[in-house]
Amino acid sequence: MSTDTVSGESASAQQSDETSVDWGDVAQLDALLDPQTHIPRDYNPSVGYTPDQLRAIRHYLHRHPEPGFHEVRTTAYLKSLMKQIGIDIVPTPQLETGLIARIRGEKTLDGQPGPRIALRADIDGLPVTEQADVPFVSQEDGFMHACGHDLHMTYLIGAASRLATPASRRNLAGTVDVLFQPAEETSFGALRVISNAIDTGDADRDDSGEGNLPKLSAIIGAHNMPDYQPDEIAVGKEPMMACSIRFGVTLHAQGSHGARPESGTGPIEAMATMITSLQTIVSRNISPLHPAVVSVTSVHAGSVWNVIPPEAKFIGTARVFSDDDAELVRKRFFAIVQGVAQAYGITADIDWPHAQPVMQSDPALGLAVADDVKQGGYARLAPIVQQMPGEDFAEFGSRTRVVFAFIGSNGRSDRHYIHSPKFIGLDSSIPTGVAFYENAARRVLREIAAQ
Repeated sequence: MSTDTVSGESASAQQSDETSVDWGDVAQLDALLDPQTHIPRDYNPSVGYTPDQLRAIRHYLHRHPEPGFHEVRTTAYLKSLMKQIGIDIVPTPQLETGLIARIRGEKTLDGQPGPRIALRADIDGLPVTEQADVPFVSQEDGFMHACGHDLHMTYLIGAASRLATPASRRNLAGTVDVLFQPAEETSFGALRVISNAIDTGDADRDDSGEGNLPKLSAIIGAHNMPDYQPDEIAVGKEPMMACSIRFGVTLHAQGSHGARPESGTGPIEAMATMITSLQTIVSRNISPLHPAVVSVTSVHAGSVWNVIPPEAKFIGTARVFSDDDAELVRKRFFAIVQGVAQAYGITADIDWPHAQPVMQSDPALGLAVADDVKQGGYARLAPIVQQMPGEDFAEFGSRTRVVFAFIGSNGRSDRHYIHSPKFIGLDSSIPTGVAFYENAARRVLREIAAQ
């Protein structure tokens, strides 16, 4: 993505490329954590985690990524931190990894406890071998936090520790659920939380486990973005991340000897025609003013040099920013695949599962939080630049109002984008992310209470 579409490269950002990143004294930061539990040795409940403690926590999380739905050690570590902060874990027996913790405010509104909202961070890593030049490189072979979910967890850990202080609770008119969500990278993590914690009612249980709390009125999430600088936040009412569609096609044909293609109906030529033709969906059907992508990302057919196989497969993804474009892509995709299959005398099975919605904040709450960033002075409000990757946080919009933000995590001209093995999210992003979650929670609670 072009950097000048965000906020422009500042002179300070350009100059920072001439020097190495300041990671602090990593050994000294590590010494802040207990060598056995890896939680901070000293915790002051009246102020929450210190900036250095949060950096140390982030480094530990970065060293130990786990794949989606297998974040067992990460979940246990997060529970230990919540216990240290003094936040109760909400029992969600059907949720195998990830967790929900609860901060109960003590201030009432006309004698009522106030609304209930949630803050969410994703916790899974990616099957990517790290090549980033950081002094806390991943220690898990073949896995890294290439999307910066270690930063996301740290943002939320820090905000939770601040919101949970005695002084904060006395002035908090409402309940804040702290959600550490598994498996965002699979595209099914949010759906798992919805089906296994929200729809079951487990997430709504009060402390006794019998009654229900007020309905969840909103949920707030964020994603670090390396194209923004560490003191920048982008939030508002505009669409932010694309509708994410995954597809798969399996072609069934009649295999034959490689020297006698006329005796079969091999699938490889048909697959090649399909892949080429699918590119016309965007170029000849979608308005050039609408962002859209159709990408075939993996193909497979045969395994022997002299045999034309009876089957071929390909998978990929489509990304759009509107329901109308999503439906148009679906119709054209099916027409092309089925038409080409018929022309070649073979059959095709199409796998087109649930499409992940466009990531867009509730307009009123998104604008309110943007105003809070602008007026609060804890970050610079940057314009939203649409991103083609999807975000499964959008799934929560089917159950409640959502607010989503981009938190700047790099901004240097030599940065790498998320999912790159060389991706680097800077520690200097942590104070901005922590402040966002804390301040957005307070603002959203006030906005909902006033409605």
